[in-house]
Amino acid sequence: MQTDSQLVAAIRADLVWLLTAWRGLLFSAESDHPVRNRWQLPTTRDRLVFWTWSGLGAVVIAVAYPFAVVGFWARYVTRRLNRIATGLGLVAIVAVVAVTWSLLTALAWGQLPASGFTAVLTASVVATISAALAWGTARTGGRWLTLVATYPFVVAAIFLPPVTAALFSPTLAEIILPRSTSLAAWILDNVLAVGNLNAVIRQRFNLSGIAFVGMWAGLAVPIGWTLGLLVTFANAVRPRDDGDRRR
Repeated sequence: MQTDSQLVAAIRADLVWLLTAWRGLLFSAESDHPVRNRWQLPTTRDRLVFWTWSGLGAVVIAVAYPFAVVGFWARYVTRRLNRIATGLGLVAIVAVVAVTWSLLTALAWGQLPASGFTAVLTASVVATISAALAWGTARTGGRWLTLVATYPFVVAAIFLPPVTAALFSPTLAEIILPRSTSLAAWILDNVLAVGNLNAVIRQRFNLSGIAFVGMWAGLAVPIGWTLGLLVTFANAVRPRDDGDRRR
């Protein structure tokens, strides 16, 4: 586990490497060492452009680096989960997910109407299948298949059953559905506001009932891709394991 001084040193090394790479987009250096680079700046104009470009890079890096930190965390979690999944194997993973969501389904028995129990059971089956597909794509595919498929399957396996149960459980509904509605409104107003698309969606669709399940099934893809991209960004910033120095 890293100490505070090691963490500060790792962050400093990341920032130096990122700023060096940013400078290298426009300028060539006399050495490949990230600290002792001597940039080729023969004229005053070149030096002015160099420091202007460096200042812009510092701003960009300050904005982007927190995303790398989230990527480090996501990478840490996914690597641990991957090791556990590799050790257990497909059958054990499916069994664990199936048992977990079977408990949710069992709780639904007798407390929800028949349609609600069926919906929770169906969502649990979907979650189990999603977990199996996530394991399979992670094991057999490369980085791109993992990014495109594995992460969305994992997100679907986590969110679909509780969202479905919330449609029939007043207790869960009070927690999940209002937050889902607020999230949907934020996405419409801030992400899908281009070309009046948000108004069209509001006119044609009503966020109620099974539409919540469809919403989270659809969100599993961009959320999964975002996590995958953050991990990819973290790998680009710090390719080796946490605490190790880059080659």
